[in-house]
Amino acid sequence: MMKQIADFTLVGKECYGQSVLLRLRDEQPLPEVLPGQFVQVRVDGSPSTYLRRPISIHDVDPANNEISLLVQMVGEGTRHLAATAVGNRINLVLPLGNGYTLPSKNEKVLLVGGGIGIAPLFYLAKSMDVKPTFLLGGKKASDIVRLDAYRAVGETFVTTEDGSLGEKGMVTMHSIWKERKFDKIYVCGPKRMMMAVADIAKANDVWCEVSLEHMMACGLGACLCCVEDTVEGNLCVCKEGPVFNTRRLKW
Repeated sequence: MMKQIADFTLVGKECYGQSVLLRLRDEQPLPEVLPGQFVQVRVDGSPSTYLRRPISIHDVDPANNEISLLVQMVGEGTRHLAATAVGNRINLVLPLGNGYTLPSKNEKVLLVGGGIGIAPLFYLAKSMDVKPTFLLGGKKASDIVRLDAYRAVGETFVTTEDGSLGEKGMVTMHSIWKERKFDKIYVCGPKRMMMAVADIAKANDVWCEVSLEHMMACGLGACLCCVEDTVEGNLCVCKEGPVFNTRRLKW
């Protein structure tokens, strides 16, 4: 798959507490982008940010040559990126990694996201030929961002640890696990949460894919800083992933 390095123009920005949605437009047609792939973002003007930041692709609008990134402000690099003014340029390398495996038309699918891990599930849902079910989790109500957008593309359930929105508890505690059966489960979020969902999938013999979040410097499999121990040996998450079927992982 062809990769592209380009200066995108920031054409829109929406703030959601500690997260921000960035809409970026290129003058040239976008390369093919698969749900689950990511970009490496160059953070200009930040004296302490030397390496590009890997960020999952939240949405794609090929007709307008736009991609959207849902960024959580957790460090100097992401805070600086979120402060970029509309009209400025942001340099991206894309698309990187391997995407999710899309389901067939007759399958029932569940998309489970925790925290900012909900980000890549939006484009994944839009790329499916079926209407999926979302299960989104966070510590509190303000962690669940763009809820109306998710509800527009799939039936959506929510958990929060403090009970301020949806059912109280972790995503693995939601009543949907007892009430429904699914053919495929797709997950992104904190590793502990993904491992717990993978355990549920394994116990019920359900196919499951997860998107791993590792530190990545190059995004091309050269620096070896994002290695994951799998049943096939050590693999670079940026090149062989970030999406893995859970049967490939030593969880």
